[in-house]
Amino acid sequence: MANRRDSRIEPSFEGPPQTRSQTGLSVSEEDRVVPSNRKASAKRRSSKAKSSRGGRGRSRRGLFGVLGRLFYWCFVLAIWGGIAVAGVVIYYGAKMPAATTWSIPDRAPNIKIVSADGQLLANRGMSGGEAVGLHEMSPYIPEAVIAIEDRRFYSHFGVDPIGLSRAMVTNLLGGHFSQGGSTLTQQLAKNLFLKPDRTLERKVQEVLLALWLEHKHTKDQILEMYLNRVYFGSGAYGVEAASRRYFGKSARDVTLSEAALLAGLLKAPSRLSPARDPKAAEERSQLVLAAMREEGKISDKELKTALSAPATRSPSYWTGSENYVADTIMEELPDLIGDVRGDIVIDSTVDLNLQKLAEQSIRRLIDESGKKLNVTQGALVSIDDSGAVRAMVGGYDYSTSQFDRASEARRQPGSAFKPFVYMAALEGGRTPDSIRNDAPIKIGNWTPDNYGGKYFGKVTLATALAKSLNSVAAQLTMEVGPNAVVEAAHRMGIQSELQANTSIALGTSEVTPLELTSAYVPFANGGYKPDIHFIRRITTAEGKVLYDSGGGSAPRVVKPEIVGMMNSMMTGTVEIGTAKKAAFAWPSAGKTGTSQNSRDAWFVGYTANLTTGVWFGNDDGTAMKKVTGGALPAQAWHEFMVAAHEGVPVRPLPGTWKSTPADTIVPDDIPSADNNQPAPVPSASVGQQAPSSQAAAPATQAPAPARVARPAQTVDADGFNMPADDGTTASVGHPVPPGNVGGPLKKKKQTSILDILGGG
Repeated sequence: MANRRDSRIEPSFEGPPQTRSQTGLSVSEEDRVVPSNRKASAKRRSSKAKSSRGGRGRSRRGLFGVLGRLFYWCFVLAIWGGIAVAGVVIYYGAKMPAATTWSIPDRAPNIKIVSADGQLLANRGMSGGEAVGLHEMSPYIPEAVIAIEDRRFYSHFGVDPIGLSRAMVTNLLGGHFSQGGSTLTQQLAKNLFLKPDRTLERKVQEVLLALWLEHKHTKDQILEMYLNRVYFGSGAYGVEAASRRYFGKSARDVTLSEAALLAGLLKAPSRLSPARDPKAAEERSQLVLAAMREEGKISDKELKTALSAPATRSPSYWTGSENYVADTIMEELPDLIGDVRGDIVIDSTVDLNLQKLAEQSIRRLIDESGKKLNVTQGALVSIDDSGAVRAMVGGYDYSTSQFDRASEARRQPGSAFKPFVYMAALEGGRTPDSIRNDAPIKIGNWTPDNYGGKYFGKVTLATALAKSLNSVAAQLTMEVGPNAVVEAAHRMGIQSELQANTSIALGTSEVTPLELTSAYVPFANGGYKPDIHFIRRITTAEGKVLYDSGGGSAPRVVKPEIVGMMNSMMTGTVEIGTAKKAAFAWPSAGKTGTSQNSRDAWFVGYTANLTTGVWFGNDDGTAMKKVTGGALPAQAWHEFMVAAHEGVPVRPLPGTWKSTPADTIVPDDIPSADNNQPAPVPSASVGQQAPSSQAAAPATQAPAPARVARPAQTVDADGFNMPADDGTTASVGHPVPPGNVGGPLKKKKQTSILDILGGG
């Protein structure tokens, strides 16, 4: 029993194979019955299947888990980012003044200068243009600016997230900064309150200020402020200044193509300025037009028209000679009204039409003769009898040189200074009929030669002035004294310092064209010295008067009879003298002047309506090629005065002078010659009456009938071919009195009141 029970028991072999073989027992794999292993295998297969299905489920659950965690951390980061942004905003916002103190700063005041007839001369000030309402300016301007700078201007709240995101993406893809995301409101905030620093602080403050602007002002108000303050390049702040700068017109009259050009400048005002790079400005304007069409602001027809007729810029905003006038006005302004705190309008005395005529004449003559005669600059000043400056040209081209040669350049006037010598002589008792001997004279080591070396012997003062004889002017200066000449010139209006020496007779002391011209005005108005002025009135933009010249009274500086005699003599300069090219249909008078070696050429002349002075020369003082006052200056004067007097009723020059001819005169006011030679006796052909200070004619001779009192005219003279004593024409080769005629300088006789009253 035991053995059978044992035989049913499966033997257990725990030893190695050799031990198992030694027992004689052999068990094949088929004889093994292990039911528990089959169950385990099935379980394992079932477990693998379940494991496969569970893995796929866990994979799906893991993907959602990652996304969830990613969303979670993004949410967390967004919260912290928002906290950080809020912290930055609070930090930089705390550094700004309290919002209750924020206010729109006053726009830089504009100074509008208009001509006597209301035309615009210039806009000056920081902005360079008046403020123009949004409803006043061309509608194309705001449409173009919005289309290219801020398409969602009327829909965003001051900051445009869409535009900002688009700009960021574009800049990242491009690898460089090419677009900005600032709105017009942000740009205005930056212009009004902030410095142009590219810092985080400035950007944060810009956003805060933009939100405040949107809260305080309407969209139209913001756009109007922006257009009137933004920089358009070439020194133009505001759309009005830019329109006049580039197109020579108001912003009210800007066309579509011009508006596109202006809007295109805002991206890079200096680089895209048509004054600097017209091609770049035009290309940019085409982009603006395309943007306007895309936004539906213009039609296809308008686009085609604008592209076919691009904006044409004016030659130069700063070319006009009226800017010389504007500069002078700006210098005078502080003394009249102090600091300018708001927009003002200055009514000037300048006639813009006359100003243009003067500029055209100066430029034409230089263009035609400049190279041939070595002339590069010219100046012209015209003043009416009240002292109002009607035109002033300070140079050939203001855009190339802003130096005002009319009011700032001091040059030698040459013979144009002689009228003050003759006036002093007349005030000392001489008359236009007084005789002097035109001959080579010597004053110390100085010999004042006549132009061309020609001398004419015995001449009247009127003839000597008409022919601009240097020797006679020097003699008169010796007689009356240089101090008397200086006093007369200063009394008439010369302000520069004058050297009281004998050579002053030939205009060796320097003066400006403005002051020399102003000193001739008393000859034109009857002897009165008015205040020379450029400004008639100054008002605020609302019309409040801040200053009015008032046209005050002018003091008399010359006696009427002296004015009559001077006008009589200086008429000869135009009729038979050195300025015959200046003559025109009006009674006129004046004096030419040419400094040594033709460095300066002048003509200052006048009618009863206007006094005008003209100068030609070179800034560096180089000599011109034989240019005299009777050439270019007289031509320019003639052109200007003919146009200025067109349609104006003719008026005679003020003052009259009576001249009664006699067969014999005794010229006791002629100094005696040295070497015991008698003073030359004038020939009967001169036929002039002796002045009151001279000896009377013989009593046996019936006095000739007096001439009828007449407006100032030239006295009797025969021009450059005036006969000498022997009937020949005086010249260097003709025998003349000795060169030291007049003798040494004698002490001037003091004239008393009794002498003047007695005609002495």
